[in-house]
Amino acid sequence: MAIPTLDTFQVIGDPSRRKMLMLLSEDSLTINSLADNFDMSRPAVSKHVKILETAGFISIKDLGRERYCTLKKDGFDELKAWLNYFDQFWASKLKNLETLLNKKLPN
Repeated sequence: MAIPTLDTFQVIGDPSRRKMLMLLSEDSLTINSLADNFDMSRPAVSKHVKILETAGFISIKDLGRERYCTLKKDGFDELKAWLNYFDQFWASKLKNLETLLNKKLPN
């Protein structure tokens, strides 16, 4: 089955994938260990893991018979850039408001 190509927000839009990212922020986990935290089939967990890997949020390393998932910075870069844009946008708007209020208010 082909893994769909999703944009960053579609990837994190799924609550199960967000929970997987939170779990992996604590430690690297095998796919089986990750699956133990969900009420879904192992193939469904594997599909979510593959989507996270394709989007650059995690890497998968084979060690012996186990496959370990680890968080990766790449997937978060697009999110960070998007959030930074709006942080700067609102900082600018609030600074303009502060300037306007300082001009209008009596000293």
